[in-house]
Amino acid sequence: MKKILLLSVGLLFLTIQSVFAQTELGMTSHWYNRANYNPASIARAGFIYFFSNYRNQWTGIDGAPEIYNLNASGFYEEYHSAFGISMLRDDIGLTTALNPTLQYAYQLKLDRDLFLSLGLAVGVYTRSVNTSAYEAVIIDDPALDYTSERYSSPDASLGFELQAEYFIVGASTTHLFALWKSDDELLISNHRYFYAYYKNTEKEAYNLTAGIQLSNRSNLTVVEGTGIIRFKRPTGLVKGPTELFDLGATYRTSNELTLLCGINISRNIRIGYTYDFNLGSELKSNPSHEFLIEYRIPLRRYRNTDFIWYN
Repeated sequence: MKKILLLSVGLLFLTIQSVFAQTELGMTSHWYNRANYNPASIARAGFIYFFSNYRNQWTGIDGAPEIYNLNASGFYEEYHSAFGISMLRDDIGLTTALNPTLQYAYQLKLDRDLFLSLGLAVGVYTRSVNTSAYEAVIIDDPALDYTSERYSSPDASLGFELQAEYFIVGASTTHLFALWKSDDELLISNHRYFYAYYKNTEKEAYNLTAGIQLSNRSNLTVVEGTGIIRFKRPTGLVKGPTELFDLGATYRTSNELTLLCGINISRNIRIGYTYDFNLGSELKSNPSHEFLIEYRIPLRRYRNTDFIWYN
């Protein structure tokens, strides 16, 4: 009976997520990595990047969403191209969604410090229901279907990103095949994103990032704003200061407030954490936690360059 309740709770969470029009996975660390919803963002020079995060949503509630994500990408300057791979798992109640994709981005140099990237991601989206986990009081209840259910669909996303010295502007559309399917069939829907960032890395003591993002699903839109400051230690060397840690905050019009923090363990390893408050809702006593790790491998020509962390 407990497992049946978990399934019901999972379906309820899916409904809540649709009503509040959360972003792709509800993840709040996307300010550090946008590859899940815009493949154009993987076009970044200097390193091979690895990014992984785990989200525990609405803690204290059985069957609440748990999200596992892994991205890897690398940019090849001679081809003006970036190649990446993304693997995502989303567990809600007795349902599990998997969304592996391959990503490609092509970068055009428009001016000295102005680049336009065009991105494409292709893969598959599947969602399964583990009916074998039912623990029914009446085993042969005719209302229960013990047949394992799995839904699958090809998946694709498109996007662009304009990158300059002090700003980033991008837009994307995800789950394109869902445009020809109803939400109920695969519990998936087409999303659209637009975002703009201001970034200043010239200060010796800190970097500053401020951004706004609009996420749209069907006739529902969520607006999100953030501010992040990353502290640095001056070194007096040509390569510049060393990044230490960052603090930030995000607010969504779905009435959510997020606190963000991160620490640079070394030049090429970062860890981070986000804490979500659900303001003014029945879930305000059930916060969400997100943990992330970033690792980068410097390409040969950049090994002696202290590149700032991408955000």
